Amino acid sequence: MQLQWDDTIAALASPPGAALRGIVRISGPDVREAVSAIFHPDDEQRWQATRSSLRHPGQLTLPDLPPIESAVLLWPGRRSYTGEPLAEIHTLGSPPLLEAILSALFSHNIRPARAGEFTLRSFLNGRIDLTQAEAVLGVIDAEDHQELNAALQQLAGGLSSRLATVRSDLLDLLADLEAGLDFVDEDIQFVSTEEVTNRLSNSLTTIRSLLSDADTRMQSSVNLRVVLAGLPNAGKSSLFNTLTGSDAALVSDEQGTTRDYITGTVRCGEMTIELIDTAGAEPVSPTRDIMHQASELRTDLLKAADMILFCSASRLSSEEAQWNAEFSEELSRLDRPILAVQTKSDLVDGDAAETLAVSTSLPESFAALKSAIADRLTERQRGERQLIGSTAARCRESLQATESALQEGMDATHSQAGEELIALEIRTALDHLGRILGTVYTDDILDRIFSKFCIGK
Repeated sequence: MQLQWDDTIAALASPPGAALRGIVRISGPDVREAVSAIFHPDDEQRWQATRSSLRHPGQLTLPDLPPIESAVLLWPGRRSYTGEPLAEIHTLGSPPLLEAILSALFSHNIRPARAGEFTLRSFLNGRIDLTQAEAVLGVIDAEDHQELNAALQQLAGGLSSRLATVRSDLLDLLADLEAGLDFVDEDIQFVSTEEVTNRLSNSLTTIRSLLSDADTRMQSSVNLRVVLAGLPNAGKSSLFNTLTGSDAALVSDEQGTTRDYITGTVRCGEMTIELIDTAGAEPVSPTRDIMHQASELRTDLLKAADMILFCSASRLSSEEAQWNAEFSEELSRLDRPILAVQTKSDLVDGDAAETLAVSTSLPESFAALKSAIADRLTERQRGERQLIGSTAARCRESLQATESALQEGMDATHSQAGEELIALEIRTALDHLGRILGTVYTDDILDRIFSKFCIGK
């Protein structure tokens, strides 16, 4: 990538095609002079004296066209999006008019902006970091509210602040360790072994959380997984068929008709989920019979679930109630979000405490269930997921290397291998964090990220 930052660039910043309004964006050292060649503000003195961001009404004068009422938003200093003088011409969204504006600007020693160049300049001028630059593209490409929320949170610095906190903590710890190395002959300890362990552990927890998020974002399926679980004959198959609108799951009064698992898609609010019906949970023998294999498969699916729908029939014998409670406790140890559902609710009177009651004979109960699923998954995404897909793909390797270095530092601390070895691992972790945030970068990394942008962004 050949980088030139002493010139002024321009491009269409609004979507192509006819519209009520169109925007042309200009950035670089000669912004005011270039815009002045085609724009005449209503208040010339105010235009020339502007030192901070301000909107200027006026008229565009272009060859072969009458004067056109327009407005220019001017950022004459470094507090713009790109970190350099910037202006936006807001006018009628007529494609021929916008093309005429760009042609006039290009004739005054301004060059067309390359794809993603405005955001690239913002990064290189320190206005945003690499994860925020990728979030700009995430906002543009978002296909639903969940993707948009994740991108907006990342753009606002949610991910950056977490990584910056880890980086700052590690820099402080490194300074303490290296200060101790300077006084090793005088037996002065600047930081205790216990404190080193705690500080490394805190950083490691954050990195592992982000790495788990990156793994989730890179899964081939974009749909969230919801797994049905419960005792045999708990109504899971009937629930699956009703939610998916199919007859894929066998429904029978005989227990244990499901041994394998089946999947289907369900629309819950504004998200699409992958619903999975599993074999009923029951005590199995230690031998590798079909029941044992079904149990192992169910456990694997539950561990990978974004949420578990724990189904309990309204009527249970004392033996079934005991096993149901034991299975509930087993599910709680998986550390997955659980939504308790009481099936066959038409067979009993009254409401179920702390559960969502549904029945195939009460269609309205499933609308409430879908709403509850969407709310719970949205809440989990908002609280836990910090990376958009493109950032996850780029950062996963660096996060893994950071985790490995921090774990090596922990191991060195426990084995009392010496503060110089711990400091070496922390430097390695800091280097990989720098690659994520963009404090360390190469031209090929920038090419890979910004080549995905459209012109004008």
